[in-house]
Amino acid sequence: MNNLSREEFLKLSAMGLAAIPLLGMKALEDANVAALNEGPKVHLFSKHLQFLDYDKMSRAAAELGFNGLDVTVRKGGHVAPENVDRDLPKVVQAMQSYGLTPELITTNITNALAPETENILQTASQLGFKNYRMGWLEYSEAHSIPESIEKFKVQFAALELLNKKLNLTGSYQNHAGLHVGAPIWDIYQIIKDRDPNYIATQYDIRHAVVEGGTSWALGLRLIQSHIKCIVIKDFKWGQEEGVWKPINVPLGEGMVDFSAYFKLLKKYHLNNIPMSLHCEYDLGGAEHGDEEISISKEAVFKRIKKDLEFLKNAWQRS
Repeated sequence: MNNLSREEFLKLSAMGLAAIPLLGMKALEDANVAALNEGPKVHLFSKHLQFLDYDKMSRAAAELGFNGLDVTVRKGGHVAPENVDRDLPKVVQAMQSYGLTPELITTNITNALAPETENILQTASQLGFKNYRMGWLEYSEAHSIPESIEKFKVQFAALELLNKKLNLTGSYQNHAGLHVGAPIWDIYQIIKDRDPNYIATQYDIRHAVVEGGTSWALGLRLIQSHIKCIVIKDFKWGQEEGVWKPINVPLGEGMVDFSAYFKLLKKYHLNNIPMSLHCEYDLGGAEHGDEEISISKEAVFKRIKKDLEFLKNAWQRS
């Protein structure tokens, strides 16, 4: 091989040095694409496994392929609020024994001053949970909607202080119907001045499409910087006893355009926040949180697994 001249050596060295930043940028781009495609962590709403004890519930969720459980800590849930000190540690111990991450709980909390609020949240925080779903609020007929919104702003400001103290995020779910948050714009007015690390939303695409029709993406755009967790489920319109209503169905069989939705989540960099999978179609009673179900547990698991696989595949394709 011929020896390089000094000039040739310096030229090649300069070219190599110039390429290093480009290689670094390429590696960063590849990492970002991989992170987007990897998908978020999916937690199963524990309501659907209330026919199982803590150990069997955790084992089932792990074997189905979930990252964790969205644990119901409310009346009629896996953990009764008055027993949170005793029972929530047992849930976490069972979850961790199967490699599940304690991150989400679902509560009925709406008021920082309610008797059980601080004990529930303090216990959850100490056990490693990061995010709790709040209870729903209703508009009083005794006050105008703008007046109610101002009242709720004060209520959420107090919760923000408690959440900050405990390093927790309280997330309010948009739920279809006459609930506060159903149209999205109202909950935005209530929380827009709150720190989203402590007061945020749990965005539910099923309920957003029910109320938003073809304009749901505008609501998502409005609220996206305040979303800290997501609920995944699907529905279709149908008649029951002559009345049109939303009917829950397995993922991909209803009105939700998951391809468009997941593309927007990626656009808004919401790919790293936890998802809670809700399976609220026929599960033999498990969809309602029944402790006695009318079909085999294997049939329940099969239907839940199908939803999880759809979710993961749809995310990859979007």
